[in-house]
Amino acid sequence: MQEQTIETIYFGGGTPSLLSLQELRLLIGTIYNNYRVSDNPEITLEANPDDLVNGRIKELSNSKINRLSIGIQSFFEDDLIAMNRAHNAQEAKDCLKEATQYFDNITIDLIYGIPNMSLEKWNENLQIAFGFGINHISSYALTVEPKTALDIFIKKGAYPPIDEELSLKHFNHLVSETENQGFVHYEVSNFGKPSFFSKHNTSYWQGASYLGIGPSAHSFNGKTRSWNIANNTKYIKKIQEGELPNESEILSIKDQFNEYVMTGLRTIWGVSIEKVDTEYGSKYKTHLLAAAEKFINQELVVISNQTLNTTAKGKFLADGIASDLFMI
Repeated sequence: MQEQTIETIYFGGGTPSLLSLQELRLLIGTIYNNYRVSDNPEITLEANPDDLVNGRIKELSNSKINRLSIGIQSFFEDDLIAMNRAHNAQEAKDCLKEATQYFDNITIDLIYGIPNMSLEKWNENLQIAFGFGINHISSYALTVEPKTALDIFIKKGAYPPIDEELSLKHFNHLVSETENQGFVHYEVSNFGKPSFFSKHNTSYWQGASYLGIGPSAHSFNGKTRSWNIANNTKYIKKIQEGELPNESEILSIKDQFNEYVMTGLRTIWGVSIEKVDTEYGSKYKTHLLAAAEKFINQELVVISNQTLNTTAKGKFLADGIASDLFMI
């Protein structure tokens, strides 16, 4: 790993924005001291609007961080309350107003498929985002995790259940509106203007190696995946003892193929038939082509220039299609 050039650095998971500027500089400096870093790396910090107050954004702009990933989720108060978010709608807007003064490269998260959200309300969410000149949007359908506040509301009948049909309407509107604004739909949940794609996430989807540091962080070298223990206290104790507390697994050829199909099918780069043949073998190529036939007939996927891609109709169903293409 140390022979490779670091192209991206990503402070994510939990609330990395709680780190002081001095701590962020220490971590970034340590990476520069121990690894070869490209001349213009993408350095991202994840944050929520309530973390980016009291001059925090201006402070971050004086560091090597050059990209912010902000968890807006919605610009409407009732949505934020339902999702149990710590920030309010005004804080979301104030945060972006300030952030766009100091950073060009900003991505925001927006949630669609919220049961009480009409198409008009979803459209207003998007138009507000466009109005700030945001160059990247990551947008996901609402999911309900067990034992969360939203899960309890739904079970008590205080909130409507998830509606797949509504999610699809929101998704199709999202695709249409972002295209009108000059965004490229380069991954199922990600929309970026040219030269504003997430370099970090793109490297994941294209199977690049990455190193994860800290509790729960994952690492991958193309064939082996490892993950650190999640407990902060145990992680720190083991590090102090000179031991890296992690587990690992070697991915079989089947696992590697399935992962490539899953990630590739979600992106505009698709699944290369030639790569499948070369890296996994003719058995996998034959399987993929046979399994894809029914989806080709349904006009959900298409093969062009020896690459398998979802069609516009199939994009929303990419994960389900990919699972049917897996080698079991």
